[in-house]
Amino acid sequence: MPVRVSEFSWQQTPAAVFLSLPLRGVCVRDADVFCGESYLKVNFPPFLFEVFLYAPIDDGNSKAKIGNDMILFTLYKKEPLMWETLSMPGVDKETMQRIREKSILQAQEKAKEATEAKATAKREDQRYTLGVMMKIEEEERKKIEDMKENERKKATRELEAWKESQRQAEKQKSIPRKEKCQRGKQAEERGVPKPPSLPRKAPSAARLPQRGRNWENIFSEKLKEDSVPAPRPAGNIQISFTPRAFPTALRESQVAEEEEWLHKQAEARRALSTDLPEFSDLKEEEKNPDWLKEKGNKLFATENYLAAVDAYNLAIRLNSKIPLLYLNRAACHLKLRNLHKAIEDSSKALELLTPPVSDNANARMKAHVRRGTAFCQLELYVEGLQDYEAALKIDPSNTVVQNDAEKIRNIIQGTALKSRD
Repeated sequence: MPVRVSEFSWQQTPAAVFLSLPLRGVCVRDADVFCGESYLKVNFPPFLFEVFLYAPIDDGNSKAKIGNDMILFTLYKKEPLMWETLSMPGVDKETMQRIREKSILQAQEKAKEATEAKATAKREDQRYTLGVMMKIEEEERKKIEDMKENERKKATRELEAWKESQRQAEKQKSIPRKEKCQRGKQAEERGVPKPPSLPRKAPSAARLPQRGRNWENIFSEKLKEDSVPAPRPAGNIQISFTPRAFPTALRESQVAEEEEWLHKQAEARRALSTDLPEFSDLKEEEKNPDWLKEKGNKLFATENYLAAVDAYNLAIRLNSKIPLLYLNRAACHLKLRNLHKAIEDSSKALELLTPPVSDNANARMKAHVRRGTAFCQLELYVEGLQDYEAALKIDPSNTVVQNDAEKIRNIIQGTALKSRD
């Protein structure tokens, strides 16, 4: 039986009540204080103190200070008024129980509202963070594009300057030739005969240079230049490639299944419904599911799982036929302990990962492992083991999955032995 405390002192003003409750050995860790609008309780085993207040108080702003074997309460009144007594006069047991239950319900509702407000504020903060990150990346991308554009303009100006210098050089070379031709024409018009051209004589042996070796080299190089053949005529070479096929027997080949899988993926990427009014306020990159998937992956890597789920949700709304979006969202739900949602997303990913071919083998294995993990965390070990065994059929050499499957078997066997005992 608890020991009810009857010794206390209190004072009041029109706005507040000051209550002093002496308790030997009281500490913050062990004292349980509950304060409602009309009910105040202190439970410090074996001591118990409760009072049904004369008038309602503002329990949200009221305070309690614990220390030095005493609890000091500062209770702010809802209405400025002097109380005749601290407790409500003439209260029977039924009224006490009704006031207790009402105070507990009000406290639970306030706690629920505070939790929802905190969750809403957290979601708003995460949404704001995602928007800021997108804005920063957009600015960085624009900065890179501006740098590329400036470099392109600079290269264009340099190329134009080089072309202009080449044209100026050609003009300077052509001026002496024109002047020489003009002088020749003027001489012919004046009647000046041209000097007779003398026949060229073969150089005598006396005029040959003494170093015959150099002359032979010059002569041989001249012969080589004269003997260079003309360039070959241009032509076209036809090349044909063999079709891609698996290095397996025809009866074991999965060429048809893989082509069906690739066709489904191409159809899914073409089936974008970005013309709807609900997507009109999105940027161009935000209408791309692949860009949103990469954004979700980056947020997952920074452990911002709620924002990653938002990115995957938008990508799925744009295109609901991409299995990797469901697979990645299942990983986020596992981190957030949304186990039923993780099972649903993993199952949806497995539904889209058909037909089973080598290109989607890794994704199918991850889907089975994530669904099996969610089942095990829900203590549905038999269903979880089935998924792990399905993952091992896809990748039998995966030691991590083997070890996890062995642990699940041990848990199932231990549970069966306990149930027999």
